[in-house]
Amino acid sequence: MSTHVLRCDGAPVPIALASLPNSQTSAIPDTGHIDALLPVLAADSLPRLIVLGADAALAAVLTHLMRTERLHVEIGYVPVDKTYGSRAYQTGTGNAAAKRALGGRAKETPLIRDDTGTVLVGRATITGPGGDKLEGEAYVDDTLLFSGTVKAMHISPTLEMPGVRAAVRKGIRKRRWVAGRAAQLGTPGAVVTRDGIANDRVVPRSTFYRHHEPWLLVR
Repeated sequence: MSTHVLRCDGAPVPIALASLPNSQTSAIPDTGHIDALLPVLAADSLPRLIVLGADAALAAVLTHLMRTERLHVEIGYVPVDKTYGSRAYQTGTGNAAAKRALGGRAKETPLIRDDTGTVLVGRATITGPGGDKLEGEAYVDDTLLFSGTVKAMHISPTLEMPGVRAAVRKGIRKRRWVAGRAAQLGTPGAVVTRDGIANDRVVPRSTFYRHHEPWLLVR
């Protein structure tokens, strides 16, 4: 098995991964760094890439693998601190996550993307422009999530099927999460923040849904 570590933003390397080859990249790795690793991994029938970084780093890797039809690569995730993604996928953090990423088995896991072709790993938050209240109507599959005005809408992936869940915030408390295959929003205008990265465009709609192919998460 070919195993390589993609070290993002100078993240400290856990002891369990210290002997493995690694490549250093920015907090959000660009496609050039990812493409440089693929020939090395392709030499093995069971390639494994361990992403050492935050949710946005893993999302960038999975987005590129999805767009280039390379979701056969096994992916281990080692966040330094707790993230929405580490909770959703139950990876743990630090050296515990590293041991799991190195010695665990790859399991098909729902891959959640949006209508821009970007993968979601941890949490998406949708608000009105400038952080104002969100106006519109949203569904999770056939279930109405809200109609009217809320503070924000949250979307997260799930480890098991159906793959995605959503909730809205109307005050201090959040409503219950609703799970399904897709979460869809129609709105006069909204701003989407995916894994901590805010989109600079105001959009009239947003959809997060389960991709037709899973990704291979090592746990």
